[in-house]
Amino acid sequence: MLDLRRVLASKPKPPADVKLSTLWTTWGEKIMAGEKDDAPASHPRPLLARERWFSLNGTWECAFVPTSDAASSWRTAVPPEDGWQAIRVPFSPEAPLSGVGRQLRPDELLWYRRELDPPALDPGERLVLHLDAVDWACGVYVNGVRVTEHTGAYLPFSADVTDAVRPGEKNELTVCVFDPSDAGAQLRGKQRRARGGIWYTAQSGIWRDAWLEVVPASHVVELRVDARPDEGRVALLVRVKGAGELVARLVDDGREVSRAAAFVRGEKDVELMLAVERPRLWSPGDPHLYDLELSFDADRVRSYCAFRTVEVRPDGQGVPRVHLNGAPVFLRGVLDQGYWPDGLMTPPAEEALEFDIRSVRELGFNLLRMHLKVEQPRFYALCDRLGMLVWQDMPSGGGSYDALHTSYLPTLLRASWTRHADEGPRAAGQLSSRDEAYRREWRETCEGTVRLLSGYPCVIGWTLFNEGWGQFDARAATARVRALDPTRPIDATSGWYDQGCGDFFSVHNYFRPLEVWPDHARSRRAFMISEFGGVSWSVSGHVSLGTSYGYEQVAGSAEYAAEVRALLDRVGELEAEGLAGYVYTQLSDVEEETNGLLTYDRRVCKLDAGSVSE
Repeated sequence: MLDLRRVLASKPKPPADVKLSTLWTTWGEKIMAGEKDDAPASHPRPLLARERWFSLNGTWECAFVPTSDAASSWRTAVPPEDGWQAIRVPFSPEAPLSGVGRQLRPDELLWYRRELDPPALDPGERLVLHLDAVDWACGVYVNGVRVTEHTGAYLPFSADVTDAVRPGEKNELTVCVFDPSDAGAQLRGKQRRARGGIWYTAQSGIWRDAWLEVVPASHVVELRVDARPDEGRVALLVRVKGAGELVARLVDDGREVSRAAAFVRGEKDVELMLAVERPRLWSPGDPHLYDLELSFDADRVRSYCAFRTVEVRPDGQGVPRVHLNGAPVFLRGVLDQGYWPDGLMTPPAEEALEFDIRSVRELGFNLLRMHLKVEQPRFYALCDRLGMLVWQDMPSGGGSYDALHTSYLPTLLRASWTRHADEGPRAAGQLSSRDEAYRREWRETCEGTVRLLSGYPCVIGWTLFNEGWGQFDARAATARVRALDPTRPIDATSGWYDQGCGDFFSVHNYFRPLEVWPDHARSRRAFMISEFGGVSWSVSGHVSLGTSYGYEQVAGSAEYAAEVRALLDRVGELEAEGLAGYVYTQLSDVEEETNGLLTYDRRVCKLDAGSVSE
């Protein structure tokens, strides 16, 4: 039964070129008032942290340069002589907190520059520049020397700049950025130049931390951790460079519980095993973390790990469910877009991320679905510490989406959800995945995301494709991710165009009665309602636009609370009928979307926390 009233009410409208009213979070207001400095509250890389690191966040300069061939000239362009203005990094120029308020166009290059004051280095030490996310392609220069280039908006990258800096002299760091946004086929998530409805303001340039790190001559290059509770040990794969004794210590509440060591020479991967008797398991109710300390010659690295298992398998009644540490867990999730009115995809503070996590916990949820965006590492570290489960999406991309195949057809015809192939040229045209460069970037970013986040115990699953947006070869993608990470379930296709692979039959249900649907692979896959709800209430004084978008418009707080509670009560009842979990849309309002549990500025919780928790 399709609710045509709701379908028609939420029909996408052509985007209106209306200026957004600037909303400020409390954290953004403190930045603008000078009450909060630019230094991050914690290390930008929680799983491989050294003491000697230096934030480069703060005031830089930027310049917009029109060019006839931005798609290729970003590799060879030279900085402009004039047109520079101040910008607050790491906020994109489109974000109010940047102080710029200017959209980068596809026919422009965006230049950054700032002075570098490199720290003094001891013999053999190296200076590494880290840029944790730049949207989309960039070349990086120190004193005019090209030190690296990078494409891809969501993953961190770094460069050894030791030989490019001049100690005791004035040094300059410059970055040249090209970002076509939705004029290209690259990964972009929910960004669009013509925002509106479910699509948000496109952003560009540096949008996560910029920082320097001093690395000893002999040092740890990479650390991968596999905590195995059934075996009572932690397996470490440590890539090192140099010579010396590599020592790993597992520490619990300040007490060493295990140690392992090996003598190493050269650049190689070293395996170490740390035995732990009766490991304390991590869970939302007891998010217990073990500290991990590594030393290699003069190098000292801090990390952490946790013991927990997650899998999809039948429960005692034969119903496939998610099991955490061997016990079924019902996933009560919220869709997290990761957008902020003053910072766009960049949160205004680490405290703002913590506020979101604590808010959904207080509302009775145990999971966040990080939607079509890879968040900064501090977010996952906070979820680890606070006991919030995370379902991680891969960012979407591809060509312009065909509304017939990604919206109208699956909305009207539920039967199409399991009868649409995603392999071959015809499917690639319908699902906007024809561009080979896009498919290559998607694979590389998917694999990079798995490697980047595999050490965070809060991450309990991967979502590969959403609603057919740029979908292709889901079976092959599932096999690749399974080979990279056999320890987490995979939601191959969230929404529709299921290919019978992965661990879930994962549906979006905004317009039909909430129920558990038959699954042709029901004997092995869990049933998940990975999006539903979307009740919309525009709270006066806390919205960006006079217009609003959602899936069910209500008039005020009482009607909103009644509607949302009825939906949550109904979906909760489905656990007894075989539902493995759900994801409610959504955590906060975003621009024209007013279907959040919180307002966009995070100043109003639309729902009574106590009632939902009870």
